[in-house]
Amino acid sequence: MSEYQYYEFQALDQPLSREERDRLRAISTRAVITATSFTNTYNWGDLSGNPRRMLERYFDAHLYVTNWGTHRLMLRLPRQSLTLPMVKPYCLAHHVDAWATRTHLLLDLTSEDEGGDWVEDADDSLAALIGVRDELANGDLRPLYLAWLSALAAWELEDDNEDVYQSCPEPPVPAGLGELTAPQRALADFLRVDADLLTTAAQASPPRPRKSARPTKKELAPLIEALPEKEKDALLLRLALGPEPQLRTELLHRLRGTPAATAVPGRRSAAHLLDSAHTLRNERRQRAEHEQATARAQHLTTLADKAESVWQQIEAHIAAKKTAAYDQAVTLLVELRDAYAHTGRDADFHQRLTGLREDYQRRPALIHRLDRHSLR
Repeated sequence: MSEYQYYEFQALDQPLSREERDRLRAISTRAVITATSFTNTYNWGDLSGNPRRMLERYFDAHLYVTNWGTHRLMLRLPRQSLTLPMVKPYCLAHHVDAWATRTHLLLDLTSEDEGGDWVEDADDSLAALIGVRDELANGDLRPLYLAWLSALAAWELEDDNEDVYQSCPEPPVPAGLGELTAPQRALADFLRVDADLLTTAAQASPPRPRKSARPTKKELAPLIEALPEKEKDALLLRLALGPEPQLRTELLHRLRGTPAATAVPGRRSAAHLLDSAHTLRNERRQRAEHEQATARAQHLTTLADKAESVWQQIEAHIAAKKTAAYDQAVTLLVELRDAYAHTGRDADFHQRLTGLREDYQRRPALIHRLDRHSLR
């Protein structure tokens, strides 16, 4: 399989100028560049630019996918909507990183799985994931917690030092981990978040507070009146200079405050979460094995009850004197052997099988198949 790398960048808050597009064209002559996007696929070679620097200067979101298992999502948000101290508790190893420029906060979320299955021609696109940027800007920290869970599972594979996990605290637990939005579910899939780890984490997650109603003039008027004159002037100046798509969200946060119940302090260690997820996984596996064993037992009991009909089918397949028919006959014989054993009638089966081998001893193709499946 040839190499595959997919790069996608999106400018959401402000379109690219002609000069900026020209500078991006110098990075790649083959990329599809518009006023709001930069996309390119590489089957050989690599992007000459640095994705982090490109995001800092030009874009608000970046997706990177390879056929050797790398999934990477980077987001840029105005510093007024999300602060570095809020994000830092969710940063872990090289899988979740954050840094700030003078105007923005940037997130780098990565998942690596070299042994994962690669789906050629998959729909690689930012479209399903981009909604988490607005959610983060509105104070929803669930995407950050999902990225931390993804990093935790990857970290476990890289470092088996139990003491490290015992000393690693859980970050604040956002409300509503048990009821993810569509973009958050897409992010969990993209970052390969372990389902059992997420279920374990969600046990300490309070319900999401009900969405507050659209603010009214009566509610906002006194809040705006109470703002300091200097702050009002600064907001009006930014509005006049515009466009700033996040300005309304920022202003509402300033006036009404971020909902207080969006997260609770993390009280568990990484080791506790990992151990609980392993327990949950083992319990589910045991239930599945028990259900399979029960279904198998029921199937064999039913098969033993209609054994004579199955013997007739076997005789009919053998009479066809065809390779495929012999294979079908042997498959039924293997099932019958298990059914007779399940009902404690092994001797009856071997007596019938001996008679069948004697009747068809001049059919070497059939006898060879019987021997190969230990039907003696």
